[in-house]
Amino acid sequence: MADKSELIRCFIAIDFPDEVIKEVARVQEEVSKMKFTGKMTEIENLHLTLKFLGEIDADKVEEVKKKLSEVKFKEFEGKLGSVGTFSILGNPRIIWIKVGGNEIWELQKEIDLKMKELGFKMEERFMSHLTIARLKYIEDKKSFIEHIKKVGVKEIKFKVREFKLKKSDLQLLGPVYTDINTYVPE
Repeated sequence: MADKSELIRCFIAIDFPDEVIKEVARVQEEVSKMKFTGKMTEIENLHLTLKFLGEIDADKVEEVKKKLSEVKFKEFEGKLGSVGTFSILGNPRIIWIKVGGNEIWELQKEIDLKMKELGFKMEERFMSHLTIARLKYIEDKKSFIEHIKKVGVKEIKFKVREFKLKKSDLQLLGPVYTDINTYVPE
């Protein structure tokens, strides 16, 4: 029996194949040519979050694992889309790449409904994206955003053959993600 006082920071995600990771690394290189304060997402941490669960105890993790095994899906295709930013009060804070594919939305909805049965709140607005950088400060916001819009992304298509329940350990140098469980199509 696990120690109940230990909370585990968890999320549900899709990992990407090497071809996608290489393209994201290329886009990150383009972005890094611009002047800003912040940090790129580590290559080994790139993923598409389907649902963030927050900090939960070991018993809840077991319930989540069991409930996720009920999610039914078939292998499907996803694809990289354009680059964009999320801003707070006009200040860009996140640079992302859109991840397309209708089945991603269907899978996320199915996961959301299963997690609701365990008391988790439904997502208000799921945005199918891959975070490539977190920004703290940009001197020239307007030209930065213009440059971001011009960064091209190869529309790479890839197969989604699984999703994972992951653990996030926040470290000084950034988060370390560990797979707790993997779920494959029926």
